[in-house]
Amino acid sequence: MLEWIRNVWVAVITVLQGMVVTAWTMTKTYRRQAFTEVYEYPEVPVPVKARYRGFHRFDLTTCIGCEKCAVACPVDCIYIEKVKSPVGKGFRIDGFAVDYTKCMFCALCVEPCPVDCIFMGSNFDLSCYSRDGCIVDYAKLPLQTAWGNATLNPTAVSESKVLYEPVWVKGEASPFEFSDS
Repeated sequence: MLEWIRNVWVAVITVLQGMVVTAWTMTKTYRRQAFTEVYEYPEVPVPVKARYRGFHRFDLTTCIGCEKCAVACPVDCIYIEKVKSPVGKGFRIDGFAVDYTKCMFCALCVEPCPVDCIFMGSNFDLSCYSRDGCIVDYAKLPLQTAWGNATLNPTAVSESKVLYEPVWVKGEASPFEFSDS
């Protein structure tokens, strides 16, 4: 009989402890701010951790066209178009497209690159209304975006669909170099 009373007492204490935890969590829920009050998302980007693997960043100036990133991709979502460079040696990158409808964001394409021209960025919002907007050709992006000075956004991607020439050809003068004349 004494053991039965002890079991009932332990059950009542356990239920009361659970109710205290539930009440404490419920009061914390009503005291915190909403997500949109803290981050104001469209205007202020949400902070991400340093190891976050977002949309790729591609440095067109250092790419040598070795296609090691495309070979390392397990889902074949990287498409590289290159031609022999008329100026100097090497290749001219005419197209470096990533199909984000296939991409797993695994970052396996980053490691084999010998010149570190492709890396994972911190951008996570590239929303679009069609599948065509999910294919990003980094060689045809506007200059500020292609060189990493501006963020990759849906407007820049839609502008890249209009351009037909590569933004920069290796061996040519850089568009950011200004003459003293």
